[in-house]
Amino acid sequence: MAQSEASRREHRGVDSIVAEFIEKQRKSAKGQRQEMLQRDLSGTIKLLTDLLLPVFGTLDGFQLEYEIVGASGVKIYADVYYEPLGLVFECDGYVPHVELMTRDRFSFERMRMRTFALGGYTYFPFSRDELDKKPEMCKRAVYEALGRRGRGGGGLLELAVHERELLRMAADSRMFTSQDVRDWLGVGHRKARELIGSMKQTQFIVRVGGGDRRDYGYTIGEKGRELLSKG
Repeated sequence: MAQSEASRREHRGVDSIVAEFIEKQRKSAKGQRQEMLQRDLSGTIKLLTDLLLPVFGTLDGFQLEYEIVGASGVKIYADVYYEPLGLVFECDGYVPHVELMTRDRFSFERMRMRTFALGGYTYFPFSRDELDKKPEMCKRAVYEALGRRGRGGGGLLELAVHERELLRMAADSRMFTSQDVRDWLGVGHRKARELIGSMKQTQFIVRVGGGDRRDYGYTIGEKGRELLSKG
């Protein structure tokens, strides 16, 4: 009984985080994207609640109804987009996507998939049935994708999402600055400063040059390289 109540409290917390995230996305949206965000988002909510928030531990870096313009100029919208790694997540039920699909709609869906591929996005579609009946399998698929992009995974998944992405990008740069972090992760000055500070403390990154009050730049530290090399 106590465990069940704890589980219910935890789920209420997840629901609250997802609801606040969706409201924030709606407030920042304009035009057709705003219209898309006013529609039925039950599949998106299920993705966020049952899969993405449990795996990533945060919704930082995610965008809903992300607009992509295809080669023909047609705009398409990705249900859930994870910007740091270019991942597109979608969730659909069987009835609206199969039983009631017209030929035109089927062709449009093929075009959407081609647009994702041509744009360099990795497309991760899930069905409601999979999320309901095989949630652990779905989570393993996402963990595997993150692990591959982490060049070995393992301990990387213990880090917060932005820390993982910063570490990966730092490994590909001889030196980087706070501005680079803001550009890489799409975060503001304060968030970049917090990330750099916490990762300097763990010695995943180390400073390069500078004085007592200001660092010139940063590079990946030995502990960071060890974490990336773990298989």
